[in-house]
Amino acid sequence: MDESTKRLLQRLIRRIPTQMLRTTLDKWGRLTGGQLHSMDFTQSKWALTEKLLAICEENELAVKHITELEMIYIIDNPNQGMWYAFQLMDPEDDAHSVELTQFKEQFKSHLRELIRHVSVKIKKHTDEAVWIRIAWGDTFSRPNHMKPTYVVHSLQTPYVFVTSLTSKQKPLLSQALVLSTRYQAIKDANLSGRKLTAIRDLLMRQYHQVFPTRYPTPLAENNPAVSNQHIEKEQAESAANRLQAACEAFGGGMLPQLQSAVYKLETKFRDHSNKTMTEREEPFRCVVKFASTNLLESLRHCASSGIASTPVTPLLSSIPLKGKNYFVITDNGPGPSSQMRQPQK
Repeated sequence: MDESTKRLLQRLIRRIPTQMLRTTLDKWGRLTGGQLHSMDFTQSKWALTEKLLAICEENELAVKHITELEMIYIIDNPNQGMWYAFQLMDPEDDAHSVELTQFKEQFKSHLRELIRHVSVKIKKHTDEAVWIRIAWGDTFSRPNHMKPTYVVHSLQTPYVFVTSLTSKQKPLLSQALVLSTRYQAIKDANLSGRKLTAIRDLLMRQYHQVFPTRYPTPLAENNPAVSNQHIEKEQAESAANRLQAACEAFGGGMLPQLQSAVYKLETKFRDHSNKTMTEREEPFRCVVKFASTNLLESLRHCASSGIASTPVTPLLSSIPLKGKNYFVITDNGPGPSSQMRQPQK
């Protein structure tokens, strides 16, 4: 093993929690039963790393084997960074017939035509999603395995999820994806988050949606001993209506754990007491961000409990309705950004 491969393995082992290390190594399958049994997982992470380095050198493992281990860990634990959603546009007639083997060959071929030094590893997950690991180089340097890009795509859908992609790499990846999937274009879906499953479920509508009804079901009574039956009935109907409106806006049951929503305002400043700002020709610009460990659940609770008014404003209900959490607000009303955001470097 060369020094760069050793550093890659050392960094990877530091990332994997000790309680998950044995299971991950077992899935990897590159260690014999005896070698795996010889590792004492009660030792410090430093001692485990040194032991694993020695075993990997004994087995003459290379960087391609270490990247296999990394992919196993990332696939099982995808919430490692910020994920960005993209949507493939204008499918060709044979787009839905692209199979995995064909996709793998064409994706690698197209990407290597665009960039000389690149390392691509593709693995199909049990949920049918195709996982792609890309280590980028350039004309003169070898692929940097310390900063890989991960791409997740289900072949029968137009959606692609990407993490750790720079603005320089974005057009290369976009072109390779478009050509290998038989689509004609790709666009930013204006949806991002740290939980891959959450943004996937939101974009693909894989959660319990609630549709409008004229006859909402009243909430179960928490306190049956209410003295005035008329007040009880009125309160129950009001609570049921709020809950129905909240569920119609955000969904029912378990909701995708989205962490944030960003609204970029580009509107005229309106305040008759401030002529300087009001008379400006340029729009007033600012950014408003809502954040929570589970934003949709928080918004639904605010609406159902009466903290926020119902019906829910389109500014908030557009999050699940359009499957986006990045909006540009103009004087014409809310809408998705017309500009492509630059992903994090």
